[in-house]
Amino acid sequence: MKKVLFIVGSLREGSFNHQMAKEAEKALAGKAQVSYLNYKEVPLFNQDLETPVLPAVQAARDAVVEADAIWIFSPIYNFAIPGVVKNLLDWLSRALDLSDTTGASALQDKIVTVSSVANGGHDQLFAAYQALLPFIRTQVVGDFTASRVNDEAWATGELTLSADVIESLEKQASALIEA
Repeated sequence: MKKVLFIVGSLREGSFNHQMAKEAEKALAGKAQVSYLNYKEVPLFNQDLETPVLPAVQAARDAVVEADAIWIFSPIYNFAIPGVVKNLLDWLSRALDLSDTTGASALQDKIVTVSSVANGGHDQLFAAYQALLPFIRTQVVGDFTASRVNDEAWATGELTLSADVIESLEKQASALIEA
């Protein structure tokens, strides 16, 4: 069974993107083993911190190396990739052997897809991921899924996804499994 690692780009408890990830997890039920990356302890990238490898960075690398595919659930911060996700990807894209900085990283050739819940800016966000992910030597698959936050969610904290969005997540899940 394939292993899919979910990276939720919001560190907020109960975030809308985490709720979307839970829906995507249903689409992978019986087809893949899903785990969530806890990267709250990964510090801001700083080359001075690269050696020895920090435990939080090593744990993130190990989880990525073990996974067959990665699914990022990303909010949009100022029409861009959230800083915490970009920082994580910066760490993960560094060569595992720093004596050869062009060598393989934890992300090397990983299959990756992206989904997002936000009220605007999906085109800019997805363009940023489409530029970044191949550059850091990942294989981007599937059409990205975008959803707005339903109006009542701001008061209730409960995200409701449309049937079209759920269908899109199911197609994305299939693309990850097939890749």
